[in-house]
Amino acid sequence: MLTNAAVKAARPRAAAYKLSDAGGLHLYVAPNGRRSFRMRFRWEGREQLLTFGTWPEISLDAARTRCEAAREQLARGEDPRAAARNCEIAQSANFETIARRWHAHMLPRWSEVHARDVLASLERVVFPAIGAMPIGAITPPVVLNALRLVERRGRLETARRVRQRISAVFQHAIAEGIVDSDPAGLIGRALMPPAPARRQPALVDIGEARALLAAVEHLRAAPAVALASRFLALTAVRMAAVRGARWNEIEDLDGDAPTWRVPAARMKLAAAKKKDAGNDHLVPLSAQAVQLLRGAAKNGYDTPSADALIFARGAGVPIGEAAIGALYARAGFAGRHVPHGWRATFSTILNESFPEERGAIDRALGHVGGGRDEKEEGINRKVEGAYNRALHMPRRRRLFQAWADELDGI
Repeated sequence: MLTNAAVKAARPRAAAYKLSDAGGLHLYVAPNGRRSFRMRFRWEGREQLLTFGTWPEISLDAARTRCEAAREQLARGEDPRAAARNCEIAQSANFETIARRWHAHMLPRWSEVHARDVLASLERVVFPAIGAMPIGAITPPVVLNALRLVERRGRLETARRVRQRISAVFQHAIAEGIVDSDPAGLIGRALMPPAPARRQPALVDIGEARALLAAVEHLRAAPAVALASRFLALTAVRMAAVRGARWNEIEDLDGDAPTWRVPAARMKLAAAKKKDAGNDHLVPLSAQAVQLLRGAAKNGYDTPSADALIFARGAGVPIGEAAIGALYARAGFAGRHVPHGWRATFSTILNESFPEERGAIDRALGHVGGGRDEKEEGINRKVEGAYNRALHMPRRRRLFQAWADELDGI
């Protein structure tokens, strides 16, 4: 059996030699004095050699622990060399490399806007903190410290989302055999809890809605952001739909039925439904929305750049997630109205004016089903959504035009 003293005293000779321990473990002493712990074992009838590392980086106790783990793998019918290779990869591949590989793997499942947002959060928050670290060296405290920096800025929800994304990267690495644990998955309860869920602030008085739009018009703002804000109000869609809107989604702009076809892939739907074009969301465009788009188009919507973003802060770069919300705060409406609030404003005001159009209003917001209370009428929304494919476009077109006229005070 080897001892620490024997390992320390081992001196090089003209030829390499071995000092045996137990279980196939031995110390290999090279002519240049390099001492490494190795293990001999048989795999598929042939003798194999597994190197654990060099002394003193690897101690005798650590080598024995690794030897024991390798023998347990052999007993399970596993090749211990595979785990050793994965360990080497985990120590050499940094977190950013694996994270970008995970991101590329997920791209087919995500919308373009969501994919861009995920990568942006990693580049802004995660990579500066742990991106250069070997992924196998990252521990729960390391991840927690990185997220504490986000929490200190008051971004509790951002910290929660980023933790989920870091965890997803580790889950991907586990599936590839690079690491065997997810440190981000262990710290969820150590983060500060997010603020209690509450309804999004929204103006439900038409006079206040008009006042907000008028205030925004008098602010100095990037043209794309100001136009996107008004288009969001006119269409009552989700913010992600406006940020990702492209010219080739606009149909019949100069005709009798101008429409914005929001692809199902960019709608808030189950993954399977996103792949079905039958779930595209059709938004009838009011005269005011058409006028806005004509003003936004530099060369016309049917130019060779038809797939370009309508509201961009640069070539192929959508306006920021928080750009419109920041605009409303500057206009004096912080805490009173957020971009998503236009959906509540649209629904509340139109339902008050057209109570008989409740179903059409609901479908105009892209909701499945709709109509009167299902308990009152015995409607199963899930079943209705599967079979009732009526679009009610003429009614919805009248509603959007009435909504636009309300916003303009006509």
